[in-house]
Amino acid sequence: MVGGLLLGIILGLARLSSRKWIFVPATLYVNLFRSLPLLLVIFWFYFLAPLIIGRPLGDFLSVIIAFIAFEAAYFAEIVRGGIQSIPRGQLEAGYSLGLRYHRIMLHIVLPQALRNMIPPLVTQCVIIFQDTSLAYVIGLKEFLRRVSITDLREFRSVELYLFAALVYLAICSLGATLSSRLERRKSIHSERYGKAILPVEAPC
Repeated sequence: MVGGLLLGIILGLARLSSRKWIFVPATLYVNLFRSLPLLLVIFWFYFLAPLIIGRPLGDFLSVIIAFIAFEAAYFAEIVRGGIQSIPRGQLEAGYSLGLRYHRIMLHIVLPQALRNMIPPLVTQCVIIFQDTSLAYVIGLKEFLRRVSITDLREFRSVELYLFAALVYLAICSLGATLSSRLERRKSIHSERYGKAILPVEAPC
């Protein structure tokens, strides 16, 4: 999640660049990974990367890199949307103060955009948690894989897979609830802020 978000911020900013040599590669990257299934990306880094670098990455490292590369494309679109939700006047105000683009983004635009990005970011993190179950295809012993291994030993499929379902349900429900609360808080803040900037009518 952390690696995907950091790379996603860079890609999101690149997607907003007016320079084609920055915008085009970032756009191609985002569109490529958003059009591929995560399972295929995991196979890429597990089977093809060792052929390129000349040594195996290992199952854990392969999954980590695949998730970062894949999820960064989705985080990038969330970041891009969050930044575009900020009025352009904020950027122009920064320029009028003599600030450079990167300082305007870091100190003015991104802190405000983060408030708009938090609900979809939380939702995407829940999706990442659900997608970790795909790591079993290359033999990584993640949560669901360990449930399967335990089932082979204990022969208690109903109890074990019901337990796994409850764990996924609890964590995903917690994430969904958090996202909803953050969305409501953002709406309340927007309403208060909107009322605060309404012009005061002069008395008749």
